[in-house]
Amino acid sequence: MVAADRRYNAPAKEPRSLLAGVLALLVHIVFIAVLISGFNWKDEHPESMIVDIWQDLPQPVPQSAIKKTASSAQPERQTKPAPETKPDSKPIAETKPHSLKPVPAQASPSPPKKPEIEIKEKAEKPKPAQKDPQPDLEVQKKKAQEQETRKKAEAERLLREREEQKKRELDAQNKRAQEDQQKRETAAQQKHEQEEKARLEARQAAARAQVAGEISKYQAMILAKIKSRIVMPPNLPGNPATEFDVTLLPGGDILDVRLRKSSGYPAFDSAVERAILLSKPLPLPPDPALFNEFRNLHVTVHYLE
Repeated sequence: MVAADRRYNAPAKEPRSLLAGVLALLVHIVFIAVLISGFNWKDEHPESMIVDIWQDLPQPVPQSAIKKTASSAQPERQTKPAPETKPDSKPIAETKPHSLKPVPAQASPSPPKKPEIEIKEKAEKPKPAQKDPQPDLEVQKKKAQEQETRKKAEAERLLREREEQKKRELDAQNKRAQEDQQKRETAAQQKHEQEEKARLEARQAAARAQVAGEISKYQAMILAKIKSRIVMPPNLPGNPATEFDVTLLPGGDILDVRLRKSSGYPAFDSAVERAILLSKPLPLPPDPALFNEFRNLHVTVHYLE
């Protein structure tokens, strides 16, 4: 009886052990898959985020939410129950239960790192650089033509100014030359006039000197002729002198004799007057222009001369 019970109990115990082994294997497989997925999730580096802070910083993300998000990314694996094995009606030979190898304890996965959040503080967003609009070709051409026209007009203006400046300088130079020429001519004319005046004065002086010489010459001749006719009274004291004014006619004739200043001796005065009247005609220069110098002749006679 005991042997029969062992034969009938053995088949019933073996399916349960096999089921337990299969379940344990599935649990290990699921556990290993979870570990692998955890390692893969940990290897993925979280993307950094740039957050612009305007007023308040956002609240930090709870660790539980991060874990939940990471775990939700992995597809949930459902373990399918192993199909139940119906006991075979045939007697099964007694088999030794397979001993399961103990699974080595795996290190617990480290908690995932928090994603790094880069906070960028700025007071104002930089404006994007605006690109200069491309100028129209027609506008560029028009501007180039206007610029060329302005350059040409400016060049013409500068040329006119240079020509006018050159003309002004030439006119000023000609004017200075004319003024210098006029000054030279004036100076030459003045010099010529001065020379002529000097020559004239020299001629006049020479003529006057000549006339004076002629006058002096004929006056001396007249006085000598009168003295040659005087009969001097004797023994007059001193050297008395008497003066007479004699009016002459052309040719030397005497028109009138007048006593101008007496010598104080009437005999000497009368002797001189008779000598004047006896001296006619008096000698005169041949130049009639000199007669006026002898028309009213002044005669002075000294006793001892």
